[in-house]
Amino acid sequence: MSTQSAVATQPDTKQRILDAAERLFAHEGYNNTSLRAITGEADVNLAAVNYHFGSKEALLEAVFQRRLVPLNQVRRERLEAVREASQREGRPPGARETLAAFIEPTLAFRESAAGAGEFSNLVGRAIIDPDDTVRKIFLHHIEPIFQLLFDTLREALPDLPPEKLFWRVQFSLGAMGHTIHMRATGDDAQKNGKFKCLPHGIISSCDAASMTDMLLTFITAGMEAP
Repeated sequence: MSTQSAVATQPDTKQRILDAAERLFAHEGYNNTSLRAITGEADVNLAAVNYHFGSKEALLEAVFQRRLVPLNQVRRERLEAVREASQREGRPPGARETLAAFIEPTLAFRESAAGAGEFSNLVGRAIIDPDDTVRKIFLHHIEPIFQLLFDTLREALPDLPPEKLFWRVQFSLGAMGHTIHMRATGDDAQKNGKFKCLPHGIISSCDAASMTDMLLTFITAGMEAP
């Protein structure tokens, strides 16, 4: 039996490679993760990676696609529901409900499935990582849903110039990305004493619902500011 045939007969090989790559990309970063490290983590040989994905960049693309396609579908459905409800009721969409349609599924995603927490860490990296490879792939997947979010917020805030709205959305996504990163690292960082900037007695971690409510309150105020 050929190497490719042997690889193809193992139904869980592709899943193991994706899981291993997701973990290592999230914790070590894309540039710092070698294919050798991924194959070791997944307990497969390099031929399996080449067979299923072809390259390290294609593997990164598959990692993002596996998680973002279903997540974007949820966010799209919620944003479209906000627009449909506002049209049915003859009113503009609310800024907070629009932001909630995007942000709530994003923050809740971490607890949605096995491995979702690792991917949330990777998204947190992608938002702030200057590496063009990671950002390019992430932005390719996020651009359509970002456009829908932006269009809905324009309906919600028609008096706000588009340029200002664009930057306020960027600030909001930045706050969301930092929140994802804080939720991912908060508990471990506090245990290890790495959060040196926290005032004495402050606990950085809280449940997803409380965190989401605080974030929405904060960014809605900024979005609606004169």
